[in-house]
Amino acid sequence: MTRPAWRRLREALARRADAGLPCIFWLRDDDAVEPTAALDRLLRITARSTVPVLLAVIPAHAGAALAARLAEERRVGVGVHGWSHANHAPPSEKKQELGPHRPADLVLAELAEGRLRLSAAFGGFVPVLVPPWNRIDPALAECLPGLGFEALSAFGAFRAKALPAINSTVDIIDWHGGRKGRPEEELIDGIVRQIGHSGSVTVGILGHHLVHDEAAWNFLERLFEATAEGVSWVSFRDLMGSAGAPAVTAPG
Repeated sequence: MTRPAWRRLREALARRADAGLPCIFWLRDDDAVEPTAALDRLLRITARSTVPVLLAVIPAHAGAALAARLAEERRVGVGVHGWSHANHAPPSEKKQELGPHRPADLVLAELAEGRLRLSAAFGGFVPVLVPPWNRIDPALAECLPGLGFEALSAFGAFRAKALPAINSTVDIIDWHGGRKGRPEEELIDGIVRQIGHSGSVTVGILGHHLVHDEAAWNFLERLFEATAEGVSWVSFRDLMGSAGAPAVTAPG
């Protein structure tokens, strides 16, 4: 914890604390389907640091084994990660499961089934939709309250009119640079820029435990250590319970 980048983070957090400015962190991790060694590692390090996590679960592929593994994990919330995490966009477009490429009634029926399955199987169910690849057709997003969803969680500055968008803001994986953990200096610089804003700031950390390398795991552990004092790590359900949509700072 002596590296200059981590020192910059601690100093930025201290400045906010001295100014009486709240700083909230939360954690989302995507693509859960079944118990794995990687999931065990995620649950172990978050439990050690008492950090809640929203686990985005793929309904079509998740079953009783994952539900049993999470049954005693009180700090884990379970959100709906689309339906099957299947891409329906043509090669000329970015990947999307919840885009305008299929009939809306079909897509909404899948999401309704996904919500029903996860709410029945997981005690930590949270009525939030996490769109695969963080993309959803805005017209579909407006229909989510009718399916029982109370929030949406994508990435960055995405907004929806019909329900709160509580988005992650820091993706720890470099998807275009080898699907590996991004350099910690780059991640810390991004967080420092976010918490440099005045007023309330919410920093949403996004992980994908199934592709984490040692750089990604080490970053999470060091971040939890660096924010052990003076920072509130909150659950997604707590964010949903805040008055109105929480302040979410876009990346960068």
